[in-house]
Amino acid sequence: MGWLGLDDTDSLKGGCTTEVLYRLIQSLPQHVGVGQARLVRLWPFARRRTRGNAAVAVELSTSDEPALLAFLDEYWVNHLLPLKGVVEESEHSEREQYPSDPGMVWFTDKINDEEFYRRGLRGELFLEQLPIPNHSWGGHGRIGATLAVLWPAKRTTFEAIAWRESTNKNPRQLDQNAMNDIEEMAESFLCRDERLGTSLLAPRGASPVLFGIRTWTQDAANEALELLLNAPETEATSGSMVFETNHATNDHLDEPIEIRVEKVEILKGGHTLIHSGEHRCVAFKESGEIARICQQLQPHDILECNGLMAPDRSIHIEVLRIRHLVTNQNRPSCPTCEKALSSMGVNQGLRCKKCGFKTEDAWTETHRDLPRNQWIQPPASSRRHLAKPLAESPTVQKNL
Repeated sequence: MGWLGLDDTDSLKGGCTTEVLYRLIQSLPQHVGVGQARLVRLWPFARRRTRGNAAVAVELSTSDEPALLAFLDEYWVNHLLPLKGVVEESEHSEREQYPSDPGMVWFTDKINDEEFYRRGLRGELFLEQLPIPNHSWGGHGRIGATLAVLWPAKRTTFEAIAWRESTNKNPRQLDQNAMNDIEEMAESFLCRDERLGTSLLAPRGASPVLFGIRTWTQDAANEALELLLNAPETEATSGSMVFETNHATNDHLDEPIEIRVEKVEILKGGHTLIHSGEHRCVAFKESGEIARICQQLQPHDILECNGLMAPDRSIHIEVLRIRHLVTNQNRPSCPTCEKALSSMGVNQGLRCKKCGFKTEDAWTETHRDLPRNQWIQPPASSRRHLAKPLAESPTVQKNL
């Protein structure tokens, strides 16, 4: 019995680490038993992260471990090492792209180190920091491969993935009726963006993945997989598998922080930066209602938010709720002209500049129409893989 981890086999040019693991599993000797495959998302700001920022692992059982390791040695040389060095520049991101650097690890006994796993979700790790496996192959990919093995899987979801028989077909062909049925399943999540009215089952770009179906349970993943695979309008696939994942678990988040707004800065592109003491919180334009709310905040407003800290120490807001809003105070309007009255000086009252109406100095309060005391998160298409949906899981508010 042991655990095999794998990572960093893809690039923007193509490929997918989930498919690489699937091919490896299909090639295993008959004496090797295959357990549950897992798909683990990691810190999204890592400089050398792969396109999808995911690593994979699988539990394997064998009575002849030396024979299994000999097979893995040969498989590494013939199938995985050739994937090294692939790189493609991004037209959509200024982030420096690194060549793929596959890595594979074998642990005879699974190590329980939840703290190290959490470090891999919230910051960058390096090869010299890793626990030493019983056997390893390759380079930088060993980091993600190790973290996929170390994942304690205390909270889990599932994703059913199928790969295209030919990646030359474009666009992907999926049966619309089956997609509608899956998106309406009670046990599926993040399969549709209701705001845009679009499906999230099929990825974009050069990935060999035909579709990915996220569900809360393994049974639902298997059911949805069979439904879409066997639907008449779904294109042919080269294989499929259900992965246990850390998607929608909030494993990456600590407790929310409370901030008192000092300044709101609207950045180029429609993003919003909130200054609050030692904290700087960013609401990206793509976060939808969060971004719109943040642009309307004022000094002394109080809110709670949560999100990952980026390398520049700013917090990228993933969930937010308003705890207190300051009240706007305005001069009253002239009862005749309906224009705002102007002050005539300290303790001298107010006057309408148009008709001359005068009255005592006064202020009127205007309450701001923003949602209070309720958690808000970005639309489905703009959330991190690890973000737990609010609507599908009402109890999430207790766990934020």
